[in-house]
Amino acid sequence: MRLHAFTCGWLDGPLGNFLAGEHGRLRVPVPCFLIEHPQGVVLFDSGLHPQTQHDPDGRLGVVAKVFGVEFAPGEEVTARLAAVGVDAGRVRYLVNSHLHFDHTGGNQQIPNARLVVQRREWEAGHDADQIARQFYYPHDYDHGHDTLLVDGEHDLFGDGRIVCLPTHGHTPGHQSLRLRLDSGEVILTGDACYLRRTLEQLHLPSVVDDPEAMRTALLRLRALRDAGARLIFGHDPEDWASVPALMT
Repeated sequence: MRLHAFTCGWLDGPLGNFLAGEHGRLRVPVPCFLIEHPQGVVLFDSGLHPQTQHDPDGRLGVVAKVFGVEFAPGEEVTARLAAVGVDAGRVRYLVNSHLHFDHTGGNQQIPNARLVVQRREWEAGHDADQIARQFYYPHDYDHGHDTLLVDGEHDLFGDGRIVCLPTHGHTPGHQSLRLRLDSGEVILTGDACYLRRTLEQLHLPSVVDDPEAMRTALLRLRALRDAGARLIFGHDPEDWASVPALMT
């Protein structure tokens, strides 16, 4: 099994959004991950929508007033896949950690995949009050994909090598992804853990759907790390510099 790590753009935003109470700004990567499994190709998150390359205000509205977008042609998910010889039409599963714009913006470019989302996240993404509260944009994720709604842990191929882990808190139904590579276990935390500092200090972001659920998720991620797993954090620029482009 092979894990490819890509950036599909960068965001620049208030540090307090990532670590409550902090001041200044932080430039962070927007990752997505390709996993080549013997039974099919899996994508974990899809980055930003290509429209944000030239019209972030038109695509993101009020969110564009909070985050600056750095996203050049050739960084969109289809180009990243093509660079490693994978046609976007071959992706079997598209696993969304959650439904925020920087994790689902490329979903429309992955037309044949089965979309895998926690049921409670999908339901929140189709509830008017939650759409407003969570800053969801249905035009990022409502594209008629065949959708697999899961409740809790889900073993994608039934062999323990790619497992969805519920890590609610950032949003109502956030999930991380646990991978069993030949070299060891890797956890793609998504936004359950923005930064290494989030994990080490249990320092939550300023905007969280359920703080207690997020703390519980962080403690679970910490236990997995202590048991030997490598964690790849959701938006940590320092940690990202050490993430290999390819892991096996």
